[in-house]
Amino acid sequence: MTTTVPATAPPSRLPFIDNLRWVMIMLVVSMHSAVTYSHLGGWYYKEDPAPAPLMTLGFATYQVFLQAFFMGFLFLLAGYFVPGAYDRKGLGRFLRDRTVRLGIPALIYMLVIQPLNVQGLLRSYYHITTPFPEAYWHYVRSLSFVGQSGPMWFTIALLIFSIFYSLARLIGRGQPANAALAPLPGHAHVIGLGLLMALCTFLVRIVQPMGTNILNMQLCYFSQYILLFSVGLLAWRRNWLLRIPYAFGMKWFTLALTVGVAGWFAIAIPVFQAHAVAQLSGGVTWQSAAFSLWESFFCLGVCLGLTVWFREKFNRQGRLTQWLSDNCFAVYMSHPPVLIAVTLALQGWAAPKPLKFLTATVLGVVLTYLASSLVLRRIPLLRRVL
Repeated sequence: MTTTVPATAPPSRLPFIDNLRWVMIMLVVSMHSAVTYSHLGGWYYKEDPAPAPLMTLGFATYQVFLQAFFMGFLFLLAGYFVPGAYDRKGLGRFLRDRTVRLGIPALIYMLVIQPLNVQGLLRSYYHITTPFPEAYWHYVRSLSFVGQSGPMWFTIALLIFSIFYSLARLIGRGQPANAALAPLPGHAHVIGLGLLMALCTFLVRIVQPMGTNILNMQLCYFSQYILLFSVGLLAWRRNWLLRIPYAFGMKWFTLALTVGVAGWFAIAIPVFQAHAVAQLSGGVTWQSAAFSLWESFFCLGVCLGLTVWFREKFNRQGRLTQWLSDNCFAVYMSHPPVLIAVTLALQGWAAPKPLKFLTATVLGVVLTYLASSLVLRRIPLLRRVL
């Protein structure tokens, strides 16, 4: 089935994209809940003891599958609406609005939520004895807060990408023409993009392997983020998200869920058996090369599949889904302290780690949405940026 649309730029709001956003935000919460119990990845609090090897492999599979696409997908969706916003607002207003909507929430996180997490909820976990006023003053005066953006690294990166886009438009001196009926990308284009993404990812991870960061930016994933943000820019001009045939997207989705899943286990099992996870993370190793290739194609397959699936099956919103959309950015910003509090409260519950992970995910999502709706988005200043 192919969706037919007029040769015009897409509307500024699309229900299926709004639905994709809140689903991705819920997956972000679940990822951080998984790290709490798997000890795989970086997060504020990890419950001891670490899981057994087989359970670790299960958590690793879930986390790797999510990490392969969910943040890149958010960059693609964010990039999709950038050209239209720039066209409507012009350079000055576009950058001003972006700074307010992306920069202020990041500052709020760094100056308020981050100290709450570390100095408030986790003082005993980190064995902190310095009085809060003294610790906070040092935190601000030393500019330590600059690298303490938590999940808001995403908005900072998006602001940087938007600035570079603005510079490109300024240098180009003109509004690019919309090409809503331009030829659609084919299988060769997807393969070419996947190979480029894999090569760039592999090269970056030689010097910035997984688990490293610069000012909380994990550059090991930024090849994917930059390329998918750029795809979003092109997709707006050429109306790709509304025109990609359903069969085309689902074919790649099917490949991701079959060949992609088998490919992951073909890589992961020998790596875990040989205790060679470090070789998977980066460097000039076949494991890093294979993983970069797998990750890139799995990402593209899932992004294509979810786009056409949501467009055809979930392209409407009721009161609940509208509420979920309206609050999803506030949930993204504010979920860490809520999730930390939930997992600390579950610490004494002698349940299997997978069950605790599921429970923490559900409670974290529900409680953060309630906090956003009933508290955060009722504060006038926050409502403007959330």
